[in-house]
Amino acid sequence: MYLNYTSNIEKDMFNVTDFNCSTSQQLLKQKGFYKIIWAREENLNLIIDGYDFRLDKSHLLFCTPLNVVQIDKEQKGAIALVFNREFYCIRDHDHEVSCNGVLFFGSSLPRVIFLNEKGESSYMMMFQILLEEFETKDTIQGEMLRVMLKRILIKSTRLVKLDIIQPELPTVKIDIIRRFNVLVEEHFKEKHQVSDYAAMLNKSPKTLSNLFKMYSDKTALAFINDRIITEARRLLLFSDKTSEQITYILGYNEPGHFSKFFKKQVGVSPTEFRKRHRLKQAKN
Repeated sequence: MYLNYTSNIEKDMFNVTDFNCSTSQQLLKQKGFYKIIWAREENLNLIIDGYDFRLDKSHLLFCTPLNVVQIDKEQKGAIALVFNREFYCIRDHDHEVSCNGVLFFGSSLPRVIFLNEKGESSYMMMFQILLEEFETKDTIQGEMLRVMLKRILIKSTRLVKLDIIQPELPTVKIDIIRRFNVLVEEHFKEKHQVSDYAAMLNKSPKTLSNLFKMYSDKTALAFINDRIITEARRLLLFSDKTSEQITYILGYNEPGHFSKFFKKQVGVSPTEFRKRHRLKQAKN
């Protein structure tokens, strides 16, 4: 299945696919696309940013344009929404769906949410309306597709908020966490301490740390460190930059300092990490 909407004037693109054809596989190789993947019928085995990843049945996965995703064309049971910033910019339209820093850029790892029976029924209904809109070729087709995408994003954001440590956490406090996540995405290469972000949010580091205790089992510092490590892994796996070059890209002054940090977080040095991955690729 491959349904495609494009507008040559706006350069926007929106697709619904199961990744079982060559055209949809090519989408995965292109940069600049958000991807929402639903394991609708069975578990899915994916590779995300060079790592094996299993998406269990009845779960939704939210990937940013930064995530490198691979799905075997022979796998069955998936359905995905793939769209670019021109079709719907998560940042510019955050006031409409409040998903920036929650569904996207809310963690170093792609967000996953579970759909219970009621949730699956609700999503099936939304997807069915979406598919019908792809069949209606008129001047407002693009806007109707955006409306359905927004419904899915709003519904998904609500489900995420129900799954935090304290679901009753006021929206104003969740918004502080969201702003923190977005700021980390923007500044992680030069700002590595919780106090850096607390200052930008006009909060004390203690206030920010206490908020995270109510929101997640991860600390604010862990979110920062995870984002740095995710970027380091991507550069080691998908670029030819040396460990020393990566050190400076990520805001460290000394390669030894960065190597020590990386080994503490990952278990091996950057050089050994790249070496192991290349050996694995050669065997495959």
